[in-house]
Amino acid sequence: MAPPNRTARVAVLGSSVQRSKSGRPPRGRSALVRRLVLVFLVVAALALLTISFRSPTSGALHDVQGAGASALRPFQVAAERVARPFRDVYGYFHGLTTAKSENAKLKREVREWRAEALKNEAAAAQNPALKKQLAYQEGPTFPKDYRPVAASVTSFPAGPFTQQIGIAAGSHSGIRYGTPVVDGDGLVGSVTNVGPSTSVVTLITDADSAVTAKDLTTGVTGLIRRGSGDSLILDRVPKNQVVQKGDRIVTQGTRDPRYPDIYPYGIPIGRVLSVGYSDNAIFVQVQVAPYAQFGSFDSVTALVSTKPAPKLP
Repeated sequence: MAPPNRTARVAVLGSSVQRSKSGRPPRGRSALVRRLVLVFLVVAALALLTISFRSPTSGALHDVQGAGASALRPFQVAAERVARPFRDVYGYFHGLTTAKSENAKLKREVREWRAEALKNEAAAAQNPALKKQLAYQEGPTFPKDYRPVAASVTSFPAGPFTQQIGIAAGSHSGIRYGTPVVDGDGLVGSVTNVGPSTSVVTLITDADSAVTAKDLTTGVTGLIRRGSGDSLILDRVPKNQVVQKGDRIVTQGTRDPRYPDIYPYGIPIGRVLSVGYSDNAIFVQVQVAPYAQFGSFDSVTALVSTKPAPKLP
């Protein structure tokens, strides 16, 4: 015989199994119901779309749509009002970012145009000087057996006792020690230091400079040296020689083939400002205003000799 509690246990298990079967629908039936509902909704949606497109502008369906739109209108207005501040904030920051970008672009363009304008102004300022140099190169006084090498001025005298400038041309352009340098008006000096692409020019206003010169009107010769201020002096002119105010002074060139001069004949130097005589002086005091504008030129021309360099013994 089975114990008394076994019968009770079987009864309880049987009742629980029956309740589970009667309380839940079968799994296959539930899936079938879901599929039928989905198919019904899809068919209904297609039917409503077809009716909406094919029906006239008025009718029951359009009335329902209008009623639905009217009912949803307050919610649309409320959503519009809620979203408006966010749109405004976004628009403000977007506009601020765009304005900053445009401002930076405009500043960059202004800098570029300003640099271009300065470049054009600098070119326009150099144009008259370049025209003078070109006129001198093509003129009758340009020395024979020489070719011009144009060079920009890269440095100016550091003080009154350093009368030198730097130019952007060197041995690669044929420049060598002693090469004469002029601007569009007259003699500037000579090269005293040469590099591959740069050179140093000692001006005729230097205290150690001496240039043999000639008065074109009277034929008087002398040495051009540094004078007081921005002027030059024509030194070594005897008192019995005649020099007049306004006479033009040029380089004399080589007088003795044994001692060739670094400057060819006829380079303009300046015009006589005054002629003074002193009882105690041996020579006439001749003051000369140079043609070259030593404090303002931006470019010069080096006169490179086309003759072969003399052979050393």
